[in-house]
Amino acid sequence: MKFDIVTIFPKFFESFKNEALISRAQKKDLVAINIHNLRDYADDARGTVDDRPYGGGAGMVLMFAPIYKAVQKIKAKIKSKKSKVKVIVFNPKGKKFTQEMARNWSKLDRLVMICGRYEGIDERVMTEVADEEISIGDYVLFGGEVPAMVVIEAVTRLLPGAIGKQESLKDESFNDAGKMGQEQLTKFIEYPHYTRPEVIVVKKKKLKVPEVLLSGDHKKIEEWRKNNSN
Repeated sequence: MKFDIVTIFPKFFESFKNEALISRAQKKDLVAINIHNLRDYADDARGTVDDRPYGGGAGMVLMFAPIYKAVQKIKAKIKSKKSKVKVIVFNPKGKKFTQEMARNWSKLDRLVMICGRYEGIDERVMTEVADEEISIGDYVLFGGEVPAMVVIEAVTRLLPGAIGKQESLKDESFNDAGKMGQEQLTKFIEYPHYTRPEVIVVKKKKLKVPEVLLSGDHKKIEEWRKNNSN
């Protein structure tokens, strides 16, 4: 699977691409992460990609033309007409990113992500370039780079071979959340986890691992985990 990120801050992704499981997924050819500097698609030598908003107001707005050119160039490199491609733009007013979305997107061939900055993006990018507007939460960030990293991690780890043990995905938080309404989402938060040592002393208080997890009785352990999943 290929991820294409359109951004004015390409260096944001240098360490992200080269660490931990994301790095390993690239080495195993499970994913390719392509960073596109939006300034490379500007019409002038200065690399201008933003301008003042019509109607006045604070801040600058990313222009339509450089983003359109970047996405068109990315699409031009796609050889097969059967390739499943989606273009998304990060926007606070967009659809909330969910585990169900991540699962659906893991079946794509290519995911193109447009990262906003400053005051926002020319609205025509949303209507004429992007297939979908996405938000990762009800808060405002400096730009779309962090959301892009969130999406890459959420999608990549669902690809076969991306994590050590595929069964690790079976009982995860939000695994079945897409089948329920938002009001029932909390029912799918994963059970508590414990590791060595068996007893930890904090301020003279002994914090012990639940005995059932030490019992070796897999049926009881499974029942405990089910009961302790919110």
